[in-house]
Amino acid sequence: MYEAGQTMGRGTGTGTGNGTGNGTGNGTGTGNGAGASTGNGTGTGNGTGAGDDTMRVLVAEDEEVLAELVATGLRRAGFAVDTVYSGDAALAYLGLHDYDVVVLDRDLPRVHGDDVARKLVAESSRTRILMLTASASMEERVEGLDLGADDYLGKPFDFPELVSRVRALRRRSARPVPPQLERLGVRLDSVRRLAWRDGVELDLSPKEFSVLQILLEADGAPVSAEELLERAWDAHADPFTGAVRVCLSKLRAKLGEPALIRTVQGAGYAL
Repeated sequence: MYEAGQTMGRGTGTGTGNGTGNGTGNGTGTGNGAGASTGNGTGTGNGTGAGDDTMRVLVAEDEEVLAELVATGLRRAGFAVDTVYSGDAALAYLGLHDYDVVVLDRDLPRVHGDDVARKLVAESSRTRILMLTASASMEERVEGLDLGADDYLGKPFDFPELVSRVRALRRRSARPVPPQLERLGVRLDSVRRLAWRDGVELDLSPKEFSVLQILLEADGAPVSAEELLERAWDAHADPFTGAVRVCLSKLRAKLGEPALIRTVQGAGYAL
């Protein structure tokens, strides 16, 4: 499968992709270019898609056509994606790059997918594991989860479900929040869930505390209402309600004067 800026290699032949990408396949295969991916045997690939550069995914799948289909779909969803076709290549890439999620085929050649999962767990890696397998039996799922996989998906699968699961795992892989956050006289203790302004403790509801924490984590950058709703409310929250606006109004009142939370037109809210 070829797209602009994408190439694949296999065997000892060579292949080139149109657009800006280029690559060759020989031995392990290499590639470079926007959105490029390559591989055979130990297969390696690298490339990023446009979108959220903090969301980085490794697809480790020995069926090359399937791997490229998955990678292309994830790129279109806004993720940065690399592809590899064997377990040893997966370990090499995981050792080089900080991935949010690895989509890991269980039956990889050279190094089994189970062993890749075991190594990630042993190293306390923050990379979340979405394990793929042709078998979706209860025993297989339990075994995969016991190995350390964070989620499990049987083949064949619906692609929207894969994207949704990857997004959910990415949220779980976010780097730990510092126990203390401070900005403009506002201090927040994320462990004890307490907050102060200029040394005076604030009486915040759980939702108000969560919104204040998200704004502090942004360190002055604007946070959209959609992101606040996704991160501070549960999945059943109605995106068309005024919940975010009402919560911010109450939070502003509790923070007092001078006002600290400003509305950034077209971008959201910033502290």
